[in-house]
Amino acid sequence: MNESDRHAGRAIKVLCITEDPDRPTIAAFLGMYHAGVDLGVICPPRYERRSNLREAGIRLIDIEFRGRHDREAIRLLRRELQNGGYDILHLFGNKGLQNGLAAARGLPIHIVAYRGIVGNVSFFSPISWMRFLNPRIDRIICVADAVRDYFLRMQPKFLRIPPERLVRIYKGHSLDWYKDRPTDLRQLGIPEGAFIIGCVANYRPRKGIEVLVEAMGQLPEELQAHLLLVGRMDSRRLEAKIAASPGRTRIHRVGNRSDAPTLTAACNVFVSPSIKREGLSRSLIEAMAYGVPPITTDCGGSPELVIADESGLIVPVGDAGAIAKAIYRLYQNPELRQRIGTAARERIATHFRIEDTIRQTIAVYRELIQEV
Repeated sequence: MNESDRHAGRAIKVLCITEDPDRPTIAAFLGMYHAGVDLGVICPPRYERRSNLREAGIRLIDIEFRGRHDREAIRLLRRELQNGGYDILHLFGNKGLQNGLAAARGLPIHIVAYRGIVGNVSFFSPISWMRFLNPRIDRIICVADAVRDYFLRMQPKFLRIPPERLVRIYKGHSLDWYKDRPTDLRQLGIPEGAFIIGCVANYRPRKGIEVLVEAMGQLPEELQAHLLLVGRMDSRRLEAKIAASPGRTRIHRVGNRSDAPTLTAACNVFVSPSIKREGLSRSLIEAMAYGVPPITTDCGGSPELVIADESGLIVPVGDAGAIAKAIYRLYQNPELRQRIGTAARERIATHFRIEDTIRQTIAVYRELIQEV
């Protein structure tokens, strides 16, 4: 009996392991479950949207991974896989991936891995072979073509992952998620009527926040723009950059906020200044969904989100002057801001839909169980 015969007449049974599920991931789980996938999920008990899964009827399995090789968690997970009759193990995040691969060793189950950023995988890295280069993985779902292309360009060529193992599926959203009123930024010390530049990220050197701060210092004085930095931005290097900026009194770091999308919605423009490894920026998608005109660097998957001069402006990586010019161009032309913002919102509505993510992911599952 082949696998397609074995699965005839019953739902595909999938176990997903995620460490930090965002709203699109939870929506994908719910959508697949309602489409008939027999779904179980392992996610941290502290996660706020975990109750949404339970209320929908999705099985929640309580296994917590305390490290990237947690022997007790691996033992519990292996027992769940042996007894649960799963067809697919879908792994999100490095801890889930490494522990999941260890637990599934030798078991007759298909493994799907999710990859959300470009790079940081190498044939010369032992840890990469314990994760994304592990031949036990049947499919890698790449969040953008840029992620897939990175795998296909890796050297040496003879070791490359077969193209059919790499599948690009955009992480979809819904405009229905973005209907809340913009936050009143006066409570953050930003004066009414100011021209506001937004940026949402957790600080890492690759996010290019210093380049954006440098761009602030190059804007004409007449603009008097305010820069709103949302997210964990604790960095001595960044603090020094801000302190040296001519616009330092107009740069606002507000920390990690649960209302980041509505803070973005209150901005006049949104900037994603990443310099490397960007996948498909959730904060950039949120800005576009609210109709805020985006400026992004030509980095990773960002040019797949933004069509240059149509649904946003694209500038070279690491070029503070180009970012400043793009901001000033949008400042000078309110009609252009309106046109780009409208096109950005429409692009999310038509090309980055959660319904497409659900349908394409289920198609990957079906393809796997039909393979002999």
